[in-house]
Amino acid sequence: MLRFNMIPLHKFEKLPRHQQLRKAAKIIGMAERKIVHAEKLSAQEIKYIAALLHLLEHDAAFTKAAAKEINSALSVFSAFETEHCGTESGGEAVRRVLNNVNHVLLSEIGVYRSDWDFIGETGALDSAKRRPFLGMQVYLEDIRSPFNVGSMFRAAESFGAEKIWLSPLCADPQHKRSQRTAMGCVDVLPWERVSNEPFNTFCGGPFFALETGGTPLEEFSFPRRGVLIAGSEELGVSPEALAAADASLGRVSIASYGAKGSLNVSVAFGIVMHAWAAALKREPASAADR
Repeated sequence: MLRFNMIPLHKFEKLPRHQQLRKAAKIIGMAERKIVHAEKLSAQEIKYIAALLHLLEHDAAFTKAAAKEINSALSVFSAFETEHCGTESGGEAVRRVLNNVNHVLLSEIGVYRSDWDFIGETGALDSAKRRPFLGMQVYLEDIRSPFNVGSMFRAAESFGAEKIWLSPLCADPQHKRSQRTAMGCVDVLPWERVSNEPFNTFCGGPFFALETGGTPLEEFSFPRRGVLIAGSEELGVSPEALAAADASLGRVSIASYGAKGSLNVSVAFGIVMHAWAAALKREPASAADR
């Protein structure tokens, strides 16, 4: 059962504003997490949050939009408190107002929260929730932007990748900007940085590359086991990697219909990973793959 520490409100009022907002965000966040985990807030917790929101309501430093969200949340919790009912009868409404207030508080102190889907009591992603496709692997070749690396980790984890391999010049997944966009996925998705001869490391593939001039996405035959190569934002997949892909499963390409004619590498990667996962879900694994 999730619990949160309810600091006495007379002590809360004496804290500097920044500390008040940090404490309030932590409390509101834990209350929201209880709802996410299908737990009911107790009558005492409902009463406490209503009183806390009432104190925040009198903070004149909030913008009109922020104050509006706090007032909306206060109305919901005051109604629950008056009616002496639990949160099970209005779980979605409670979850939304708590979420809005939490974001308001965190934005006031310059903090941006990560996703809390599948988060355990430690605050980290729960690796036990992962259901990877065995043999679905990725090679990120010279992806220079930490933001792109983090986004690609998040897409790979979401669509069931078993492992990510990184080229020597790929940005560090543990860079703070990578961590920001990966939102915990770097910690639960196995990854390894490889040598200058990566295609020996992967035991011969099979390989396919995300690159122009290949088989259209909707026609490509995705493998049960294989390594998807995604290349540099500026230069694309290297000649060496393309040669390995062309000698194996080939290239997969995404059609474009706009004036730009190309996608951000992490966006394109996410599209292909989704298509690969969908193909694997349609085809039952053989006994050797289980």
